Amino acid sequence: MSAPVQPPEDRVATEHPEAAGYRAGRTLPLRVEAMRQLRRRRTLLMGGVLAALPFILIIAFAIGGTPDGEDGGRGGNRINLMDVATESAANFAATSLFVSAGFLLVIPVALFCGDTVASEASWSSLRYLLAAPVPRTRLLWSKLVVALGFSLAAMVLLPVVALAAGTAAYGWGPLKLPTGGALAAGDTVPRLALVVAFIFVSQLVTAGLAFWLSTKTDAPLGAVGGAVFLTIVGNVLDAVTALGSWRDFLPAHWQFAWADALQPELEWGGMIKGASISLTYALILFALAFRGFSRKDIVS
Repeated sequence: MSAPVQPPEDRVATEHPEAAGYRAGRTLPLRVEAMRQLRRRRTLLMGGVLAALPFILIIAFAIGGTPDGEDGGRGGNRINLMDVATESAANFAATSLFVSAGFLLVIPVALFCGDTVASEASWSSLRYLLAAPVPRTRLLWSKLVVALGFSLAAMVLLPVVALAAGTAAYGWGPLKLPTGGALAAGDTVPRLALVVAFIFVSQLVTAGLAFWLSTKTDAPLGAVGGAVFLTIVGNVLDAVTALGSWRDFLPAHWQFAWADALQPELEWGGMIKGASISLTYALILFALAFRGFSRKDIVS
């Protein structure tokens, strides 16, 4: 029986273990991968869309008038921040996150994490990266860290622009709550930072789905679209009340738990449960991506 054939990139590392100057940990530096991704058109386009959203909302409020809630400041059983969107810059930033967290912020996460490996395969450059040789784990690690970094940057960009635009349009002041009460102006930035952190953690499930699919296909659109589709499916299932307590195991069920961070008394219960569920799913998906890619025959 003949011995199994090693992939070319693994064979290079085996045959030349002492190559002068070669250090596996220094291949594909994060700064190099970050600059490659930053220069891509889709990165600039996504940044432009997120930066433009607050100004679109300001124009919409100027045309439509002051938001007026008809249900006492609540949409179903969730806080409706739209009712107090124009009270201050902090309110406007919170509203921008509220209207975008459910879907718009899913797009950059799926795009950055789903496009990263599949795009290399679609360009037929993946096998050349591995033949450099860049170890497979190092390749995935570099791309994942950069993709998550850009995803976090996208989530930070939106409230930062919203705070700046909201200050110019509505002034700086306390964050007024639709249920009554307010947060002091000095407390709003730390609370909004906590909101962004929770949204980022909750979106790790989408990141995991996109990254795993990216290692399975040579079509970036398939990885990105698949992750967005499965995220939407999770939202639909969460709306099926007949599932009862089973919905507690859906990441989508906790996606607005960050509203507890905007209460006069900070409540951690929902955010801790939501973060735990999201991290569990994400770690499983990332592990599947690394395990599958390490055994995959790379021909692209």
